[in-house]
Amino acid sequence: MPILPTKRDPRLITVRRGGTLTDEHHRLLAEWAVLCAEHVLHLFKQEQPHDTRPSDAIEIARAWIRGEVRMRDAHQAAFTANAAARGLPAPAKFAALAAGQAVAVAHVAAHDLGAAAYAIRAVVAAAAASEAEAARIRERDWQRARIPAEIRELVLDDQRRRSAICWNVFDG
Repeated sequence: MPILPTKRDPRLITVRRGGTLTDEHHRLLAEWAVLCAEHVLHLFKQEQPHDTRPSDAIEIARAWIRGEVRMRDAHQAAFTANAAARGLPAPAKFAALAAGQAVAVAHVAAHDLGAAAYAIRAVVAAAAASEAEAARIRERDWQRARIPAEIRELVLDDQRRRSAICWNVFDG
């Protein structure tokens, strides 16, 4: 299931590509996505303690935010983190995919919600069935509390618009 809409929101397209997203706000989206992915990274590490691909992707995302890594290199790291997810139990798989989405924000800003959505899915998958909904809400609220003020309304509006294609994890 795709997490990116068929019609892209110009608020999530950089000015250089014809949208209205500033470089500063692009970096803030990436920082928030990294926080979301990092918050669940332990679920991957528990399953694969010696595989550094998702952790490396998060570090590459941070380096991109600081202007030390090219967008192409960050984009490539997304594929590497995603590859780490293959064949793993759901919590670890979704945690690795969250890292892949976080570093992919360098290439397409709208991947920020992918990082957040996969992080929520990781937490839900790790929870007991009777606690899954409460875990979803706690993680969603934890993430929302960390959205930078400058992009808060953009992210919340995007969550409302795209929740259905992000497994409804942002609902409620």
